[in-house]
Amino acid sequence: MNPSEAFAAIGLAAVACDGTLDGDEAAMLRQLLEVRSPYSNLGDGLMAAMFDGLLERLRSGGWEKLIMEAAPVLSPPQQETAYAMAALLVHTNRSFKPVEQQMLARLGELISVPAERCSQILEVMAVLHRDSLRS
Repeated sequence: MNPSEAFAAIGLAAVACDGTLDGDEAAMLRQLLEVRSPYSNLGDGLMAAMFDGLLERLRSGGWEKLIMEAAPVLSPPQQETAYAMAALLVHTNRSFKPVEQQMLARLGELISVPAERCSQILEVMAVLHRDSLRS
């Protein structure tokens, strides 16, 4: 697995860890990747082929094995960004399920980002997704 596949794999694990590939989460993942290098230069065919391979890995080993393979491939700054992206993705459908919390906790154990930094990222995501205008 190369770094671009590993980064996308962490996003895919975040989207799929609850057992469903939610359409809103999948669309958000694609949107988050398409604005980054090298994904912005990939055509639809290459992007689809990459995701086909990642989906096969996900099906055969599950989300935990996928992030265990992906996390060490990334540099610490890439890990931090991938963690933040995963935290954003699990909040996309306005629910933060226990399995999603478990996935982020496990990812936090696998990366070299300090635990307090991971907590800060989660706090920011909670603030961003809080329905603060609801009466």
